Amino acid sequence: MKRNIFLMSFGFGAMILAAGQVNAQTRNCADHAQVVERLAERYGESRQSIGLGSDNAVVEMFASAETGSWTITVTRPGGPTCLVAAGQAYQHVNEPLPVDDSGA
Repeated sequence: MKRNIFLMSFGFGAMILAAGQVNAQTRNCADHAQVVERLAERYGESRQSIGLGSDNAVVEMFASAETGSWTITVTRPGGPTCLVAAGQAYQHVNEPLPVDDSGA
């Protein structure tokens, strides 16, 4: 009996968490131009890198060398730009590839 109650409460918790993530996702998405403008105005961030992800999604990293803040965005084809990660202590590194000594 206790196991069934635990499993039911776990299921309800998962449903609440999923609903919260959907709600959070819609609040963290906007038109690309608006996102870029807000990141520049509020955090002093500019685009540092860009790449193409799965399903042709554009992945961009914005950062500020002055404050160290950074943000990663994803824009799906025809969709809004969504914030997927953000943090502090951004550092630009340009490391060379490791040397392969296999002789190939």
